This record gives sequence, C-alpha cells and structure tokens, in this order.
Amino acid sequence: MAWLRSVVHALWMLVTVIPWGLIMVVSSLWKRGIPLYWMAVRWLSWAIGGARMLLGIRTRVTGMENLPTDALAGAVLLVKHQSTYETFLMPTLMPHPLAFVFKKELIYVPFFGWAMARLDMIHIDRSQRTKAFNKVVAQGRELLAQGIWVIMFPEGTRIPRGQQGTYKTGGTRLACETGVPVIPIAVTSARVWPRKAFIKHPGVVDVSIGPAIPSVGRRPDELMREVEAWIEGEMRRLDPEAYATVASAVSTTA
Repeated sequence: MAWLRSVVHALWMLVTVIPWGLIMVVSSLWKRGIPLYWMAVRWLSWAIGGARMLLGIRTRVTGMENLPTDALAGAVLLVKHQSTYETFLMPTLMPHPLAFVFKKELIYVPFFGWAMARLDMIHIDRSQRTKAFNKVVAQGRELLAQGIWVIMFPEGTRIPRGQQGTYKTGGTRLACETGVPVIPIAVTSARVWPRKAFIKHPGVVDVSIGPAIPSVGRRPDELMREVEAWIEGEMRRLDPEAYATVASAVSTTA
C-alpha cells in the first residue's frame, strides 16, 4: 500500500509541477519579488496537501511563538535536513517570505528549477567558496532588509534518520555579518519520508522551532555550536528511538 500511495503522490507532483513551473516562468515576465514568491508557495501547499491526503503524512508544529513578529524583522533559519519534505514545508509555515541558499545546479531542473530561478533566492557555486559566501552575504543583506528571511541547512545535505552531519558556519557567519538572530529548527521528516527514498510512509513529522538566538557580538563558530547543540538535542527528544537504534548499532560494532 505504501508503494502504491508513493506512486500516486509522485504522479500528483508531476502533473502539478509542469503547469505550475510554466505559469511561474511566464508570470515572472511582469511579476517579480514577493508576489511571485507567494505564487510559488501555493504549489508547495499543494505538495504538502498531497502528502497529507495521499501519503498520510501530517505535520505537528511547536514554537511558532519564537518567530520574530515585526514586519521587517530579519532572521536566518537554520534547519535540520533529512528529506525533501522540509524544503517544501517551510515556506508554507513561515509568515515571512523565505530565500533559500542552494547550489546553482538546481535551477536547471525542468519546471521546478526554472521556477526557482525566477524567485529571489541565493544560488551559489559551491566550488568557489569565498566568492559563494560573499554572494550569500551581499544578497542576504539585501533580502533581510526587505523582511525576507534566509533559510539554510547547516549540514549542507540530507542526513539519514538518527545521524548527525557536520554543521557548517555559513548561516551563522551571515547572521553575524548582518546582526540578525538565528532560529534553530528541528524536523523529523525522515521518520516518514526517508532520505533519497521513493517509498514514503504515513505518520507525523514534528517541527520544533527554537528560541531566537542573538548574533550580535558572537563568533560564528561559537554561535553554530549553540545552534547545533539545540537542534541535535531536540532531535533526540522528538525521535529518541532513531538515535537509540544508531547508538545500539555502534556499541554492537565496537
């Protein structure tokens, strides 16, 4: 049944993303910025709604009160990355437009990537680290001043359930450069939508939004250690069986 549900959901994504991508590209000829962004979020809400209706995946969110409330308040969101699900989900939850920092190769993905290329996102060449970070700071500063929040996955890639990647300081460096707070976010998406897996399973994805952490007067590496400690501690609270399984496997191997 999970396989059949996953096939139907994949077809739903395909038949909706093609016209949506084309509409986004055509609309961008006269509409840009925030109005175009909210058009994009409409399709993302279809994707999340499809996951709920077709796959039985529900979302449980806590900590919304930790988000800044000022219309022009800036923030850098640093999110645990386990699957594609949170990439689709975050814009549907947040009250501010989001600008993802992502590798430029994604803009060449048919329809979805074409639409992303028309939005105010920060696409970088990972092979040119210094130049890429300078672009993140310059473009990020401009977007944050407009009340657009920058969202990054500090581990850089999707991490299997129950595991921890290397937290990179790009997000906290941007926050320190611009003086905006960072918002750590834990997500248990791999419980139902595993990394690089076609078959998804019904269940609940917990999203826990942590308290805003000020960046003024902080060092990026010190700030990232605090973000990492909060996210990983929260992941173990939200999904203890995943980490218990990994710990058990490690101890058995040893």
